[in-house]
Amino acid sequence: MKGDGRKRILSLDGGGIRGLISIEVLARIESLLQEKHNQPELVLSDYFDMFAGTSTGAIIATALSLGWSVSKIKKFYEINGQGMFDKSFLWGLGKHKYSGEALKELLMQADVFGDRTFGSSDIQSLLMLVMRNVTTDSPWVITNNPQDKYNDLSRSDSQLHVPLWQLVRASAAAPGFFPPEQITIGDKSFVFVDGSISSFTNPAFMAFLRAVAKPYNIHWQPGEDKLLIVSVGTGVAHHRLDDTSSDSYNLATAALTVPASIILSTITEQDTLCRIFGNCVNGHQIDREIGDLIGIESPANNHLFTYARYNDELTQTALERMGLGHINCHDLLPIDSINHMNELKEVGKAVAKQVELAHLI
Repeated sequence: MKGDGRKRILSLDGGGIRGLISIEVLARIESLLQEKHNQPELVLSDYFDMFAGTSTGAIIATALSLGWSVSKIKKFYEINGQGMFDKSFLWGLGKHKYSGEALKELLMQADVFGDRTFGSSDIQSLLMLVMRNVTTDSPWVITNNPQDKYNDLSRSDSQLHVPLWQLVRASAAAPGFFPPEQITIGDKSFVFVDGSISSFTNPAFMAFLRAVAKPYNIHWQPGEDKLLIVSVGTGVAHHRLDDTSSDSYNLATAALTVPASIILSTITEQDTLCRIFGNCVNGHQIDREIGDLIGIESPANNHLFTYARYNDELTQTALERMGLGHINCHDLLPIDSINHMNELKEVGKAVAKQVELAHLI
């Protein structure tokens, strides 16, 4: 945390089983770095100083911070992906679609996160996780930074005492899909849901703020030669309506579409902020008005960091452009699309072609 040289942050979006897209991109990043440094055993925790993640991104970020190779994470998802989504017997009675018990038991396994706490010495980097505190009605963005006000180990409510698996499970508790996670911190109990129910489904810009803003006590220096942020998405999921007449849009329609719409908007907002204030070296087109923002001048006169974004649209047009026209885009949109894991990996491999070594060094 205090070492010299350029600091590097790897940020991972939420998106459920679509995390398989991110994993393929990470595999490409890891492979390029292994080749560059002539170290076949190099893992991403050897290169990046901070990992940030929301929801499925929290699972991946935590595994990376513990020194897992990308191939180990990929195998973890391939073996356990379907099992994470264990159907609840109460589904259809206004309860959650999945019980969440399988995911909990999986994260608690000794060879996964086990009984480690958030302050475990096994964590080899700074780690930032995003969740939403329903009790206080606020997003909770926490890091394992020992200088953080609420990480003082002498406090009974130190965040570093909290079980690591429980924080990850809280970050991945997607409303309607998994039950909330209740966590006791000190003498208080809080109810948490998925970090995607906040402004930080894409946590990249918040990771930047945590790293440089004085109140957070990390104190890294901004500058495109001093700070690199690599942000990996899980596909841009547009849930378009076939019938957009005013009569068709009602309370039921809003209940189904507004959450996904807000999540998409916040992902785009965070990405846009990073591209404007950072020196963007890669990224898909945000929209037809502003394009991809690669190479634009910063309104702050100097870029605050170098920024690479790896993601793409999950539309039929985009799939055809990637040579994946045989895949139906609608199969990829749900966060529990466990019957289309192979197709998600195909998309991930296509997105991974965007990664160049020059973006990373």
